[in-house]
Amino acid sequence: MATTKIYVVYYSLHGHVETMAREVQRGVNAVDGVEATLWQVPETLPSIILQKVKAPPKADDVPEIRPEQLVEADGFLFGFPSRFGVMAAQFKAFFDATHEIWEKQALAGKPAGIFWSTGFHGGGQELTALTAVTQLAHHGMIFVPLGYTFGSGMFEMSEVKGGSSYGSGTFAADGSRQPTEIELQQAFYQGKYVAQFAKKLKS
Repeated sequence: MATTKIYVVYYSLHGHVETMAREVQRGVNAVDGVEATLWQVPETLPSIILQKVKAPPKADDVPEIRPEQLVEADGFLFGFPSRFGVMAAQFKAFFDATHEIWEKQALAGKPAGIFWSTGFHGGGQELTALTAVTQLAHHGMIFVPLGYTFGSGMFEMSEVKGGSSYGSGTFAADGSRQPTEIELQQAFYQGKYVAQFAKKLKS
């Protein structure tokens, strides 16, 4: 049976989404016959701004993706930080550049999941995913939410936890907070869940 290819595509300014993306990738690769490739979208902020916001260097082991490369994959997991309840402008700029493959509907029927990072509780843990679904819909992609399949982890109340029925997520707070163990577990689970879905769909 041919390998099912999943592209984990992300944008990360301070590293929180990158951490989640690597755990998502691990989850995808835990499924037999499925292979995950990690990609990042191009940065649009000038270097002087990146310096002012103390952004760390981009991961040098993760290549930048071009829009036309999306057609090579059987499924996707898209990750980004939230900006006022929607995906960061860098990721929106990437989607805006996919017009040529949109015209051909080359991604139609391919499954996609979404994961994210927000600052605080009111920062868009659900809204960021909900507004991102429009990008998938215009391409004809199949949105794969988690629902409540993560089990008891969905009902965790003893600690702060990102994520929702739309996908996995984390809180960055002022930037000092890092993804917690349960948030990483949900990210791993999401990677595995979407990989299994994509594998079934391909077969």
